[in-house]
Order: sequence, then C-alpha cells, then structure tokens
Amino acid sequence: MNENGATLYAREGAYIPRVAAVHDLCGYGKCSLGVAIPVLSAAGCDVCPVPTGLFSSHTAFPGWYMHDTTDMLADYLAAWKNIGVKIDAVYSGFLGAPEQVERIRDLYALYPAALRVVDPVMADHGKVYPTYTPELCDAMAELACGADILTPNLTEAAIILGEPIGDEWAGTDISDAEAHRLVDALVAKGAKHVVLKGIQREGETCIRNFVGGADMETVEVHNEYLPYMLHGTGDLYASCLLAAVMAGRPLEEAVRFAGDFVHDAMIVSAQQPEFRDRGVSFEPLLGKVCELL
Repeated sequence: MNENGATLYAREGAYIPRVAAVHDLCGYGKCSLGVAIPVLSAAGCDVCPVPTGLFSSHTAFPGWYMHDTTDMLADYLAAWKNIGVKIDAVYSGFLGAPEQVERIRDLYALYPAALRVVDPVMADHGKVYPTYTPELCDAMAELACGADILTPNLTEAAIILGEPIGDEWAGTDISDAEAHRLVDALVAKGAKHVVLKGIQREGETCIRNFVGGADMETVEVHNEYLPYMLHGTGDLYASCLLAAVMAGRPLEEAVRFAGDFVHDAMIVSAQQPEFRDRGVSFEPLLGKVCELL
C-alpha cells in the first residue's frame, strides 16, 4: 500500500513476466488478443495466448463467423503443464462457453501465485452480448468473484450482483454513492480490487471510473468524455491497466494510465477512415506503454 493504492505486482530487475491472456482472437475490428498482445508486450511482458474463440470480426458486423475453441483448451493447457510453462498473471476476457471457466480454474490451480485479472466481457448498455447464454453469464459471474482485479462496466457489475439489466437497467448516470455501493458489493462477493468503468452523467463532459478494494478506499478517476463509441476500448482499457500493474505501478496509477491511454487512442482513431467500424486505433501510442518500464 501507498498513497496511490495497492501495488499488486513487484517487477524485479530484468525479469520479463509471463501473462496468460485468455481471450478470443478477432480477425478484424481490433479487440481481445489483437489488443492484449501488443499492449502487454510493449510493457515488457511475455504474452502467452489462450484463445477462447476465433472470430472473423467483432460482432457488430453482419455475418460474423465464430469458431468455439472449448474442446481444444484442456489439451492445450495440459501441454503447457508438461513443458513446465511458468505464468505470473492470468488475464481473462471474452469467453465462448461456460466450460471455459473451468479451464481458467485449471490455470489458477496450476499457477496459484499468479495474479488473477478478470475483465468480465459479457454485456454493455443494459444488453448481453449475442453469444452469451444465461449459463455463460452465471459462470462468468462466479469467476469474477475470485479476481484480484475485476474490471466490469455497469451492466456487467449488475449481472455479477444479480441486479436488473434490460428495461430495468439504471444506465450510466449514477451517483457517487451508488458507484461506491457497487464497488463495495463486488468486493464483498470476493473480488479483491474492483475497477468500475463508464459512469457518464447527463450534461457532463467527463467519464468516470471508480477503483476500490479490500485494502484501499474507493476513489474516482475521470477523463474527458468523447461523444462517440468505438469497439475494443474496453479491451484496451483492461490491457493498459494490467500493463501498468505488471510494470510495478500502484493500482490507482494504473487506472489513471489506462483511462488516459484510451482517451488518447480514441482521438487517434477519429482521424482514421471508417473509424467507427474498424475499432480503436492505438498503435501510434504504444511508446507510452514502453515508457512504463
């Protein structure tokens, strides 16, 4: 602990930490592993992908194709065990089937000292993503409760807590007191640290994130609100946050870094053709991640 919150990973000397990135691989649309691998690599991490599904594009495009990798994952991870792979953090995101939660639990059992980072990618703006069944949402909620760092948006927080979404969803215009309540409730369910993302109040020009945990008070971190939505910003945010944590930065500092990076990447993105479809453009900014070291 220090004034900036918890330090969750102690970077030592020239050692390059290994991160098991349990996400889908998306061919077009810049999200998931297409974001996690370059960002974490720029932070001096050895990224070891565990692909939970193969997508032709993100699911906002019509006619997208998905290949579910569930059946191969047990053998995939058993092969890691057989060759003695060492892992310092397990970072999970989008999952393709409830059984994949069991494979993440296998990783936790194999690497009990590894940092557990769960980005519970399953819903946004009061709607569950089209590939997510109620069984998969329930499994994701159980996984979230064992995270060292949990990074839900408001819809995902409601699902994890068993609170209403859909027509009854409260939206993103919530009070500080309600944001603190949600963080505290997620910590009470077992998450050690929670970063609650995306509070945007009517008439305001900022977007707020709240970070708290069992060993730190909940604080607010905010950035300028940009009036357009881009695919992949959630994956970029969580990957940047973990990049800073694996560089040895305290959690509150990591949250600030992630918010600033995504804000700047959104500005870069708006300069690209068809930017609303192609996803968040962060490549020119990767030097900022390297500077964490």
